[in-house]
Amino acid sequence: MQEKIKNVKIYTDGACSGNPGPGGYAAILIYKGIEKEISGGEPNTTNNKMEITAVVEGLKLLKEPCDVTVYSDSAYVVNAVEMGWLESWKKNNWIKADKKQVKNIELWEELLKLLSIHNVKFVKVKGHSDNEYNNRCDRLAVSKRDEFLI
Repeated sequence: MQEKIKNVKIYTDGACSGNPGPGGYAAILIYKGIEKEISGGEPNTTNNKMEITAVVEGLKLLKEPCDVTVYSDSAYVVNAVEMGWLESWKKNNWIKADKKQVKNIELWEELLKLLSIHNVKFVKVKGHSDNEYNNRCDRLAVSKRDEFLI
């Protein structure tokens, strides 16, 4: 008998001061009521890079193909996947509709690879509102960002 595919929720957030500047990211993975938090940061980065990194690092923790719902307050990340921008960018050699090169190509390529392994749905959540997990991710990401502000 084949085992049922696992259903995982991942909440993500990124933070940055200066854009570019010090930044942090965080993800909370939830499976069968068990939560795992991860976070990290960079001394010189952008908000978008931290938002994408949070999703990539969260998905990289999954040990087998899963059904995943990613909750993010980043319209950029959610729309890039859900509205097909990511596939278009790749098809157009990472050139956007405005004829400019896409930033963070390596991260987007890594995300595409992970999306080919897992069945992922993205949900846009309102940032800095009443979503407990998004608020926790924000605090974790800001905490990592602040480590570089000293």
